[in-house]
Amino acid sequence: MFIRRLVSSDASAFQSLRLEGLRLSASAFGSSYEEECDTPLSTIEARLAPDSGRNMFGAFDGAELVGIVGVGRETALKVRHKAYIRAMYVAQTHRGRGLGRLLMEHALAFAATMEGVQRMTISVTAGNAEAIGLHESLGFTEFGREPDSMIVDGEFYDEITMSRALTATPSAGTD
Repeated sequence: MFIRRLVSSDASAFQSLRLEGLRLSASAFGSSYEEECDTPLSTIEARLAPDSGRNMFGAFDGAELVGIVGVGRETALKVRHKAYIRAMYVAQTHRGRGLGRLLMEHALAFAATMEGVQRMTISVTAGNAEAIGLHESLGFTEFGREPDSMIVDGEFYDEITMSRALTATPSAGTD
């Protein structure tokens, strides 16, 4: 397994894995399969381009993309010290191997290299004990909960927002 930044040529693999996540873990994402399934590949290529301002990383098992995580940053002057995780997903075929931890450690290490970033946030669906446990083990703590944040197939889901300082950031592992 290795982790690297995704580039435009990874667009097809990214889209396939992202759509898998939206189908199989619908309550884990604010977006939906229906909203993203018709996104042109050219749009995804542009989002993964080096000058896009997006930081998306992929975990690979050989040539196969099996996990993704995005790192964003607030842009307004007063909140530029905060970064956030988005679009975290590990293929079902590769769960239980510590890949989520490796992706998160990589994302945290990357965020720590962003000038002035001191805090990382992540949102997770309440009830997703596995994700919550992973984030807590990496030093994240809950600071907010939005009741009925999403409706998926007629069911309401709360969203938990977690945060941690970036001091003493874990190693990124592999590149």
